Amino acid sequence: MNRFLTILIFAAFCLRMHAETADNRYMRYIETYSGMAVDQQEQYGIPASITLAQGLLESAAGRSTLATKGNNHFGIKCHKEWKGDFMLRDDDAPDECFRVYRDAAESFRDHSLFLSRGRYRPLFEHDVTDYASWARGLSKCGYATDPNYASRLIAIIERYALYTYDTHAGREAEETAAFIFQQLKRTHPVRKSRGLHYVIAAPGDTYSSIAKEFKLKKKRLMDYNDAHTDQVREWQEVYLEPKLERGPDGVASATIGEDETIHSVAQRFGIRLDALRALNPGVKNRPGQKLKLR
Repeated sequence: MNRFLTILIFAAFCLRMHAETADNRYMRYIETYSGMAVDQQEQYGIPASITLAQGLLESAAGRSTLATKGNNHFGIKCHKEWKGDFMLRDDDAPDECFRVYRDAAESFRDHSLFLSRGRYRPLFEHDVTDYASWARGLSKCGYATDPNYASRLIAIIERYALYTYDTHAGREAEETAAFIFQQLKRTHPVRKSRGLHYVIAAPGDTYSSIAKEFKLKKKRLMDYNDAHTDQVREWQEVYLEPKLERGPDGVASATIGEDETIHSVAQRFGIRLDALRALNPGVKNRPGQKLKLR
């Protein structure tokens, strides 16, 4: 066999294995914690799909430092009422205080109690099966500063068919979440933010695969996203057109979070990387660094 062809086949195999391993990680998390999410829905009326999607996103499917060392699956900060253990991590600002729990079950229960506060009361006006309105409502109520937080949650819910956990019929249906996932995992709904069209990358995605899906040239897609490698971060925006010169109105700055880079902040806010660097000369590419967005 031609050596070049052998290399291509091996590379394709590695990419496929990476995608399967990443998705398996998420499916294992869902299998482990779906029962807890359903219990929380029955006790507090919060959709199991929302709880699972937030847990998957905030904890990187259970791999984040907050989850592994603090059993904090939802990125809940201390706030003034917290009297328990805590740990400091970089988030919207350096060394922010996050809650530490005895186990995951305590984290899931505290998440429900957290969303039961007055600030999040508007969420409960939505039907428990309306996961999209719940996701958008979380953003409106200020759960996260990420402008595309709702889109990420919706992408995770739809990729893994987490909505099946929101009803008894869905949980009992023959077409389980795992089955539906196999049918949907190759699709990428187009979303829009600040006039920019984008998709949310799932585990195992590459710029090559997304470019092929949308009939774009790979180099053009990579240029749109300031990308230098084919691999895409899980749940990161992939823009289908050129990004903007500055951040959104009303958002003056952002902090590079744990496992983030200047590039991932640029993606989060739809800003060209060279424009973001020009606004922040000399800022080091590491967590805890504050970036001007305008």
